[in-house]
Amino acid sequence: MKTFLKKSVFVTAAFLATSAFISCDSSVSKEGNQNQIIADNSIPISKENIEIIYQKPIVFIAGFDKGNETFYSKARTYFQEKGLKVIDGQYSLEEIIVWLNKNGNQHPFSDIHIVNKSNPYKGMNLETVVRGDKITAETLRKTITQGTLPKLKNVVNGNSKIVFHASGLVENKALLKTLKDAFHSAENPKVVASPYHTIFGGKFSDHYLAQPYYVFYPTAYSPGKMDLSKEIAKKYPEEKGIDWYDALNNEEERYVGEAYTTQFTIPIKWEFDYFNSDNEMPKFTIVEDVMDWIESRDELLSELKEYNISVEKFRWNWSVKGSKLVIRGRTTGLCVLKPLIKPYGDLKHVEPDTSNKRLYALK
Repeated sequence: MKTFLKKSVFVTAAFLATSAFISCDSSVSKEGNQNQIIADNSIPISKENIEIIYQKPIVFIAGFDKGNETFYSKARTYFQEKGLKVIDGQYSLEEIIVWLNKNGNQHPFSDIHIVNKSNPYKGMNLETVVRGDKITAETLRKTITQGTLPKLKNVVNGNSKIVFHASGLVENKALLKTLKDAFHSAENPKVVASPYHTIFGGKFSDHYLAQPYYVFYPTAYSPGKMDLSKEIAKKYPEEKGIDWYDALNNEEERYVGEAYTTQFTIPIKWEFDYFNSDNEMPKFTIVEDVMDWIESRDELLSELKEYNISVEKFRWNWSVKGSKLVIRGRTTGLCVLKPLIKPYGDLKHVEPDTSNKRLYALK
């Protein structure tokens, strides 16, 4: 049939060419017919569907435990028991990207899990580059702008997912957007994180999620659990299912779904050099003088605003050495965690499913 069509077109073209010698006026008309005949007999080319084969999911344990901590060791055990390949020793975004580029092949990565202990107040415990700053929206953006962070090669596509198991990351929208830019490629992968806290190696589940609630006080100057329970109840009036006083006195989940409390601190250090300054170094006699001075400085209040913690919640002290004034602050945060449990059936934790949009946000 294809041969017949080709011959038909050839005969028609020959006929039209002959007609051109006979009549100049009919030449234009016949040329139009020639174009029409060729178009009618063109054969469309069908596109062949290509099946994409992905590499198996991998896990970066991007940190190490200190003292009695077990977050990373339990996360490693959880993913190994799931049969996933675990990569240790990559403690910066630079190392992770280099590893992906080096170990990528003609098959793109599917799910790339990055485990990093963090919270929305202390930020990530992952470095930008080797021995570089800890990742914040500002430090990571600076690293990208300076070109010191390697670029991700074509080892992922639009269906690949980079899953951050880093508590509180979703609450930092600026950081999440910058992380997405850091993993920019020819086909951008999806960046996935949960608004809930990630817990590994629990008493009743190897891996589950929990809703966090926070209350703060100046380190070493706790007003007491009773006053703190009243404060946190006032801060979260919509939460009716937690006995705040019991939760603040509870350090572990004694039954499935029971709220309990973890603790952390946030240090602040500011240095001011008045050696060549036209301003006079302030002189403090009591802590209240320090807080009043901080509240008079917009740039310092702006930094505290990022934490969303008031100046009164820090324990402040100061020191002077030559022309330098050093101000230090420290606050203690109590984080009440309420595990997510199934609303029906047996009392169980909700399964952390990274494809569940109620549990994980895709950016």
